[in-house]
Amino acid sequence: QVQLVESGGGLVQAGGSLRLSCVASVRAFSHYDVGWFRQAPGKDREFVAGTSWSGEITRFAETVEGRFTISRNNAKNTVYLQMISLKPKDTAVYCCAAYVRRTAPPSASPYEYSYWGQGTQVTVSS
Repeated sequence: QVQLVESGGGLVQAGGSLRLSCVASVRAFSHYDVGWFRQAPGKDREFVAGTSWSGEITRFAETVEGRFTISRNNAKNTVYLQMISLKPKDTAVYCCAAYVRRTAPPSASPYEYSYWGQGTQVTVSS
């Protein structure tokens, strides 16, 4: 069983930055690919970014490419989502999720992910 806990959300003005953290309670964190998803009120869950187990392979949604970066520290069981140049449309609950690693790049489909955190709210004011 993998437990994921997000932190780092908050209220920020447009153009500002935030760094989200996702801490996993698991013995072998390097066995898991990790993704970040977000869901705004009234909208479907949306893939944001993903990282392979090693951090060497990452992928991003087009809507955040160039503004968000994802990284991980397996020794700390933590994945980070650094967000810059935030926009009001980035407002959502951000969740991290994980699944046992595979050879493919990290998945953008929420159905591939077995474990989910509760999420952290990010609000960007105009």
